[in-house]
Formats: sequence, structure tokens, C-alpha cells
Amino acid sequence: MATTTTKTDDAVDALVPAFASHVKLSGCDIDGISRGKLVNRSKFLKTTDQEFGFCNVVFGWDSHDLTYDTKDVPLEDGGYPDIIAKADLSSARKLAWEDDLPLFLVDFYDPKTSKPLPHCPRSLLKRMVALGAELGVKAGVGIEYEFYNFSETPETIAKKKGTDLTPLTPGMFGYSLTRTHVNKGYFLEILNTCNKMNVQLEGYHTETGPGVYEVAIQYNDPVSLADQAHLFKTITKCVGVNHKVTPTFMAKPHNNLPGCSGHIHISLGGLLSGPKNMFVRPNPDIPPSGDDWWDQPLAEGEQLVSKHVTSLLRWFLAGVLEGLPSVMAIFAPTVNSYKRLVENYWAPVTVSYGIENRTAAIRLITPPTCSPAATRLEIRVPGADANPYLAVAAIMACGLEGVKRKMTLTLPPSTGEDAMTNKRLARDLKDAYEEMGKEGSFARTVLGDGFVDHFVGTRRHEWGIWARAVTNWELMRYLETV
Repeated sequence: MATTTTKTDDAVDALVPAFASHVKLSGCDIDGISRGKLVNRSKFLKTTDQEFGFCNVVFGWDSHDLTYDTKDVPLEDGGYPDIIAKADLSSARKLAWEDDLPLFLVDFYDPKTSKPLPHCPRSLLKRMVALGAELGVKAGVGIEYEFYNFSETPETIAKKKGTDLTPLTPGMFGYSLTRTHVNKGYFLEILNTCNKMNVQLEGYHTETGPGVYEVAIQYNDPVSLADQAHLFKTITKCVGVNHKVTPTFMAKPHNNLPGCSGHIHISLGGLLSGPKNMFVRPNPDIPPSGDDWWDQPLAEGEQLVSKHVTSLLRWFLAGVLEGLPSVMAIFAPTVNSYKRLVENYWAPVTVSYGIENRTAAIRLITPPTCSPAATRLEIRVPGADANPYLAVAAIMACGLEGVKRKMTLTLPPSTGEDAMTNKRLARDLKDAYEEMGKEGSFARTVLGDGFVDHFVGTRRHEWGIWARAVTNWELMRYLETV
């Protein structure tokens, strides 16, 4: 199992400059929110293995710090005792907006067993990376975020009660070179801060919609990619404060405009030797001989899909398709997520895949559209609101289960919009978490009962708050008329 990186005392000391009186520790909660604190420099350097106490309430409350009902989300030892936060020294960075204060990301451990908490997002992803290594593969992953930006501050949003917010720029203007110039201070500070903090942006531009940007985070190993995606959200929010801008990664800020996606690209390669991309066949015009375990002849009833792809890709794809309904609550974790997943907005709503098909849940990108080395799957279901650690972990867990079982891909690829005729994915959060929580669900098989029980409880809590809320829509529709 993957473990948190440790180094010698001298190496640790070198990561914390003498001018820094404190170190910042940051962990990711179940909603993908950064939770952290400052630790005195001398304490950080003296503490064995850089382990620190951290109240377990970080996994016992929601995004607004409302504690969960312990019947829904049981935490060991009532009373909110400490869990262990262990700094991953390989994640060291300097906080560009806080005078280069050292930053370390942490993993959370059970102090009784010294094992990673089953519901720690970063640890869960590390577990999937270790599973891939056991199977002889490593993943390469990329992610794209769309996000709206508003010329608002927390104070003005509160005063307006979240309505009639002013977009950073008006109108629909995707790939605009002038709109970024209008707010170049904000736009460039995000870019420069990402460069300083090793968050590698492959692409960055305006997207269609008022005040919408899109960013592509460069392909990397799963944990590094998720770290950078997680940090990117924090960076944009902190930079936004300097410019009185509030970015949002919620899935659907406007009911009449496109939502915000968080598409994830993935491929598998060999560990130390062999092909860097084992999803693509080296000689597509020659039938597979069966000599390579990952490039086998078609099984009976299996879809060819494309002469360019290997059986490894088909097994992985079959696993993701099989697990998709069961892990839907991870890809779409909020009540608002399902406002994005509606027909006619290029948002996937069914269990489906297709070659270069952007209406399907999974888009297969393969030659001749791309180079052989770039052959990959794009999982189009996740929104920008999904926790990147959990979303990547769920994809890997489902896909690797397909590899383990050598699942036969029987579903044919979709062309055009015929993907809409396939099995419908959950229409709301309640349907999604109930599917995930079923006894013997695919999610339980690949992610474990410990994680699923905790996560389902947090989503049940979220749905309960929504179910009891009286909304502006209800007031406008019923106050006078009934």
C-alpha cells in the first residue's frame, strides 16, 4: 500500500526556510474543501515523521461546518477526538500569496491502527494507485475545469443573498483574447501563482458564458494531478480575494446557461518497462497474437470498438461503465450537480461511450483523431464540484476492477445522440446515494464499506438539508397564488 513520503531530518529542515516561523498544513475533506492550520516551525521539525493531531470533526461536518447526525455519519469515539495528520514532504510548496510560507499537504490516519482513514480522499486515491501497481499498470490523468467568476466579495454575496450577482464579464465569448485582457490582473495572477506553486496548466482560456474560464491541468500521475486540481481551486479563490472576484466551481450557477464540468482524462501504462500507453495497439493492422497480457484477441461477444485499442482499454472501459451508476454520487456530489446533468446541454446523462462522442458519458479518443501516445478515455460525467481525489479514485477503482475481472465490453459505442437511449443515470442526489449504498453495490466492492458508509451518510445529510429548505422559487410560485 502506498505510504506518505518521509525524509531524513536534514531533508526536512531544507524544506522549511529559516525565515519561516510557521508551516501551513492542509488536508482535503470529503467535499474537496481545504482544511488546515499553521504549525510552529520548530514543532514541525521536531515532530517524529511530521505527524500532528487534527480534530476528526473535519470529517464530521459539512461544507458549512454543520455537524452530521451521528446516526448518518458515525465517527469512532464520540466527542470529536484527534486523528493523525501526516505531512507528505513530497508535496512541499510555498504559498505565493502568504510571503512564501511553506505548505505541506497531509493524509489522515487512525491513531489506534496507524492506518489511513477509509474516508480520507487523498489516502483513498493512493490505495487505487497501489492497486494499479499490483496489476502491473500506472495511470496518467488530466482534468479540465470550467468555472464562473463574479465581481463580488463574500460580503456582497451575503448582502444579495446569492442572487443577481454581477458576472466578471458580460455575454458569451469563448476563446476570447480581449475578455482576459479586461481582467488581466486577475487572469495573470492565477497563471503566475500556479507556475510558482507547481500547478501545471496545459491550457487556460475563456469559455462561453458570462465570466467563464476553462483550465486544463497537465497530465500527471493520479496523486500529483489531484493535488494540483485541489490546489488550483484554492489558488483561484485566494487570488480572487485580491481582485474582489469570487470564482465558483458549483456545477450549475445559472438555470439558463451551461454548467461547469470537471472532465477527467485517463490512460494506463507500464510500471518500469513496456509501453507508456497500454491503451493503444502498436500495430493496429495486425491482429493481436495474445503474447502481451494487455493486448488479447477479442472475447466472444466483445465489441471491437476500434482496431487501435487494446483489450486493456476495453476491460478498463467495461469496468467504468459497470460502476458508473454506483459511483454517480462521487461525480455529482451536491444537490446542484444534477441541474447540470440534463438533456441538450452536452452533459452526459446515460451509461454510454463513443468514439469522439461528446454526448456520451465516456469519450474514447483514439487515432486517427489523436497520436497513438495520446489514446485515452475522457470521463465526462464529473462536474467541477466533484472532489478530484475521489473522482479519480472512483474511475480507477471501477476501471481496475474491469481489468482484474477482464470484463467483456458488450455495450456498443454510441454515435450522434443515440447515447440518450441507454440506461439513465441518477436524476438527483438521493437516487445516486441510494444506488451507491445498496448492499453488494459495485461501489462497495471497489471502494470498501468503510468509505461508502461514510460518504453515503454525508450525502444523505446534504439531501436532508435541501429537502427541508424553503427556496425563492417556491416563494415566487406559491406565496401569492395558493
